[in-house]
Amino acid sequence: MKVHLSTLLKRPFVRYLIVGGGVYMLELGVILIAQAGGASPVSAVAISFWSGIVISFLLQKFVTFQDKRMHHKIFLRQVLSVGLLVGWNFFFTIAVTWLLQARLPPTVTRTIALCITTLWNFYLYRTSIFREPENPIY
Repeated sequence: MKVHLSTLLKRPFVRYLIVGGGVYMLELGVILIAQAGGASPVSAVAISFWSGIVISFLLQKFVTFQDKRMHHKIFLRQVLSVGLLVGWNFFFTIAVTWLLQARLPPTVTRTIALCITTLWNFYLYRTSIFREPENPIY
């Protein structure tokens, strides 16, 4: 079992899902706490979304893709790239919540949006954002 687990953890997609699952649980907790505090479904999801971003970025960079590069040009490019992706994901998530809020609770709409964004995020992280270049110049 131990050998099988270590083999699985060598795969970036497995690490990506584990990190993402942990951040997802954090986000669901934030939604529930925000709603208990009186936030609307859309506001609760918005608060949840942003609360998970910084933690997710750092864990995906260092744990999932094991990208230890911290040169300011590389890190800034990654932050800007993830920022653009996050902006798109945020508006997509809020749109899904807004469209489905009359039929589904916000935890479900957030889950639907998250399942969709998870796929394109992994692809972009792996192929461009956290990919080391063939001939690095740093």
